[in-house]
Amino acid sequence: MDILVSIVAFILLLTLLIIIHELGHYGLARFFGVEVEEFGFGLPPKARVLFRIGKTLFTLNWVPFGGFVRLKGENEINILKRFEKGSFAGSSPFARTCILLGGVAMNFILAFALLTAGFSIGQWVPSYYTSIEQLENAAARGEVFLETGVYITEVLPDSPAARAGVVKDSAIKAVNGIEVKRPDDVLAFQRGKKEVTYTLMEGKDKKIRDVKVVLKDEKAGIAISPFAAELSGPVRPISQAIPLALKETQFMTVQTVRGIGNLIQTLATKGHVPEGITGIVGIAVLTYSSVQEGFMTYLRLVALLSLSLAILNVLPLPSLDGGRLLFVFVEVMMRRPLNQRFELITNAVGFFLLIILILIITFNDVINLF
Repeated sequence: MDILVSIVAFILLLTLLIIIHELGHYGLARFFGVEVEEFGFGLPPKARVLFRIGKTLFTLNWVPFGGFVRLKGENEINILKRFEKGSFAGSSPFARTCILLGGVAMNFILAFALLTAGFSIGQWVPSYYTSIEQLENAAARGEVFLETGVYITEVLPDSPAARAGVVKDSAIKAVNGIEVKRPDDVLAFQRGKKEVTYTLMEGKDKKIRDVKVVLKDEKAGIAISPFAAELSGPVRPISQAIPLALKETQFMTVQTVRGIGNLIQTLATKGHVPEGITGIVGIAVLTYSSVQEGFMTYLRLVALLSLSLAILNVLPLPSLDGGRLLFVFVEVMMRRPLNQRFELITNAVGFFLLIILILIITFNDVINLF
């Protein structure tokens, strides 16, 4: 039931992000004098007309997901009607480029605004600090608040720790009742000892228990590493939050592009979805987890999804904004309009392939749940 609720919550969130995206197209189309015939909430078929602003019908559609704008002459085959005054194709290449980038810009602006707010009042820590060493350096500069802990990454089979019941992925809070912060602390307490008592924190419920381990040559048979036990950022003025948000936006963008590249490469060479790539179901689970962790965690996910939507749309693939931008570029290079029938068929095929890709990733998500 939780998964179902998560999927519904995610669909509503994604719909909101898509509506914001479409508002970017709508606003710039109006600015450049292109008529917007319809602004749809959800996907066709049409359920009812909500209201009209100028020549634009705002409609509610039966499929409760996403939204769209329909520009004058956008899918018109008739060459005369296609280039009528106020039509999309009849506007300049510059205007069409701006209109197509309007949605992407809105998603980037939303992500940047949320990240700025998060770094200012939400006490976020930048995600581009990817190692404990980077976090420690940032803490030394006063950029973050950090308390390290000791994490058990491996328990050797038939080792003293394994026989005592120590499990992998636990945190060592103390040795012989004395708090430890780093792996060196654990090793120091074991030196010269025949046995030690670990105070462990285990599982998602963070259960605390003591385990007595009889050492062999001062070793317990575990691999340990430092981790961020407590991590937060200070409340920052806007002047400090904006540069952090810019850098975070850049980092998220690079990571998203790398993820998409890895997906395409792995599908093409190995025929399967790579690890770490998630679709609707996987992101729905992340949405549920972020809500459980608190509003600021959820807000960060919203920023990431908005940024991901922008990057996905700007890819030069048919049916996406990036594909249509490519058509505008080709038209400028050829100095004549593209064949509209060719453009429509290419977009339809691209949309079909995109749906297949989404279904493959979603199927992979479902398999990973069980």
